[in-house]
Amino acid sequence: MKAYTLEEVQDKLIGKIGTRNRDKFEFELQMDLIGKAIKQTRNERNLTQEELGKLIGVQKAQISRIESNASNVTIDTLLRVFRALQAKVKFQVELPHLKISLGQ
Repeated sequence: MKAYTLEEVQDKLIGKIGTRNRDKFEFELQMDLIGKAIKQTRNERNLTQEELGKLIGVQKAQISRIESNASNVTIDTLLRVFRALQAKVKFQVELPHLKISLGQ
């Protein structure tokens, strides 16, 4: 029986690193982790979804959607959530002739 590494299985099932399917999978995974981290931090701060929503000016339903899938949210809303949760945020964009870093 042949054994496979995790990387071999991921390459076979999701696609190799750099392919469209793999990039999409990695992005969705990262957004899921961000949503879970927001929920965990909100709970640690003893805030309800409604209270967090009021802090940033959105409805409870939007906080729920962010916590379950952060990929469908504007950067502005995400930054407001992070600010309300007192998170340190670093945002970096690199283009061929431009590099921008924002954050604390």
